[in-house]
Amino acid sequence: MSSFKIRPHHGLCTAFFEGKGYSGDFVRNMANVIEMLEGDDPDIILTVGEDIICANCPNNRTHICHNSEKVAGYDNAVLKMCGLSAGDIVCWSDFRETAFEKIISAGRLCEVCGDCQWYHICGEKSLSR
Repeated sequence: MSSFKIRPHHGLCTAFFEGKGYSGDFVRNMANVIEMLEGDDPDIILTVGEDIICANCPNNRTHICHNSEKVAGYDNAVLKMCGLSAGDIVCWSDFRETAFEKIISAGRLCEVCGDCQWYHICGEKSLSR
């Protein structure tokens, strides 16, 4: 089985995804990626750069996010809170569980991505978990 690059903050996004997004192509890709991650439970390579979710994002301009500094901050916060580093290879389910425990369950989601345009969805859902 192949390894896939995943931005650490996307591990949080997948926990709250409800079919909304930047475009129809983005939403379809996100749904497909989540289905693959949950079904196959592959090893993932944590990256602070373009990943398989970014592929269909309209903010992905020539393989660099239009908001690269902002989202790199999200990624680095997740890595720090989870005790991980860019380039680490981990099993998807282990990463998801660690992120849930160290960030979502710990009530720290706002510290990571409170200024994200989608936080109104995730923040509300995280409080009910």
